[in-house]
Amino acid sequence: MKRVYGTRKSVMESEEEEDTAVKCRERRRRRMAMRRMAAGAASSSRGGESLKRGVKTSGEPGVVLQTSSSTAAAAIMSLISIMETPQPPVYGMMSVIGRQREMEDEVSVRTNLCRPEINGFRPVHFFGVFDGHGGGHVSALCKENMHSIMEEELMRVKVIGDESDGGELWRTAINRCFERMDEMAVRLCLCGGLGTSSNICRCSPQLSFMGSTAVVSLLTKENIFVANCGDSRAVLCRNGRPIPLTVDHKPDREDERRRIEGCGGRIMFADGARVEGILAMSRAIGDRLLKQWVTSEPEILITRREEGDECLILASDGLWDVLSSELACKIVHECFSQNGSVAPRIQGDEGAMGEALYSSRSDSAATLLIRLALGRRSTDNISVIVIDLRK
Repeated sequence: MKRVYGTRKSVMESEEEEDTAVKCRERRRRRMAMRRMAAGAASSSRGGESLKRGVKTSGEPGVVLQTSSSTAAAAIMSLISIMETPQPPVYGMMSVIGRQREMEDEVSVRTNLCRPEINGFRPVHFFGVFDGHGGGHVSALCKENMHSIMEEELMRVKVIGDESDGGELWRTAINRCFERMDEMAVRLCLCGGLGTSSNICRCSPQLSFMGSTAVVSLLTKENIFVANCGDSRAVLCRNGRPIPLTVDHKPDREDERRRIEGCGGRIMFADGARVEGILAMSRAIGDRLLKQWVTSEPEILITRREEGDECLILASDGLWDVLSSELACKIVHECFSQNGSVAPRIQGDEGAMGEALYSSRSDSAATLLIRLALGRRSTDNISVIVIDLRK
């Protein structure tokens, strides 16, 4: 019997050794294939005729023709970056209807959205909060499409020299994304399609006054990019203290008032300052009939990440109307300060759509922020994203 058991054990050990050997051969084969691809790209650059460096394509600022050598370098860098698989950031998000009759808020998260050349072929993560007004159609449109448009704009940018350091190429791509999103929102109709600029659907007059705010963050290993259009906000918590990354676009803000009045618009007061007495914000996506005065151009802030960064909070005004940035950061800081990286799941907790909440500290922080806003009688929809920036 001992001999039989010994035979079985030796068979199992031989199978494990064989399996390990197969895996090692497979990994070695993949490495050799990637080296051959990189070598092929480099050899093609030596044999090809190079183009003049720095020639820009017409009509698209920041987009340049690549040389053959830069194409080879890009291929090699791309292969190297693919071998690196960094963990995506931990985040928590929650969105509730609150005391409103309709849900007009939307949130969008896309970790590892793309690996553009502008970021050295390393991952870019996308986070967005969209607060609709006049209905939820434009905010839903932003949730469905803005990340895809952002990916297209980032991936089409080609870098020459150290142009990526100044941030202008990033700004150009982000601005173009908001511009395209606004064009799509202006053409929106309720009959199931999108019109053209010369043939706008008139199926619902309500769409003429429908729009959405947009606060979007692009997160990289080195930087935090925040683009804001409207009165949703982004706040960075650094060493336990809040750093505002956005300023609300209100019609009575001095620079916004000058811009609107310079375009022939009026600021009228009806339950607060409003553009033409209608819209309580000076920038938004959509709002077809107010487009002459209400722009979709975002304000963009680029922030270098530091060791003391704890979290980034993106939220609609349903939160900020009743919570200060200081209190929000204090709540998240206390959640993160608890022992362990994972919070215990609270029985019965469910998201706005009925999904069970994840058990990360970021989820706990987002849940507590929502609960506190509801306890303070917030009258609006409330949407929050908490992104863990700790290393």
